Amino acid sequence: MGFTEGSKFPDVTLDYGFPPTPVNMTERLKGKKTIVVGLPGIDEVLIFCVNDGAVMDAWAKSQKIEGSNLTFLADTRAELTKALDIVLDHAGVMQVLGNPRCKRCAYYVEDGTVKLINISEGPNDPAGDSDPSKSCIDYMLERIDNEC
Repeated sequence: MGFTEGSKFPDVTLDYGFPPTPVNMTERLKGKKTIVVGLPGIDEVLIFCVNDGAVMDAWAKSQKIEGSNLTFLADTRAELTKALDIVLDHAGVMQVLGNPRCKRCAYYVEDGTVKLINISEGPNDPAGDSDPSKSCIDYMLERIDNEC
């Protein structure tokens, strides 16, 4: 894997909301401890998906988290997914899904530097659907507690 713990988080721009507002990840992560996916009690929680801002807004509304410290960002052009080297590229899965998707993952980022990477995937489960535990909050909290 080309992207590893200790790497600087990719300098890419994601979209927030609809109509989209650009969010530069380098600027967003600077000077903060951030988990990019989901963890309460941290400076900020960013959840991204290869999708558009309208879908991400609808997802946030359906989860009733508007106004919380959770921010749903659209990786509309899969820039972040590609930069993190987590494009879901399994031939069988992609024949069904079509457009690029990202693997199920979680990152702990401190002042723009990635401290921990958790990817949920297996040899016959490239999306991590059957065992998403590595990218879940509990596992990330345990790793932060033990390693940071």
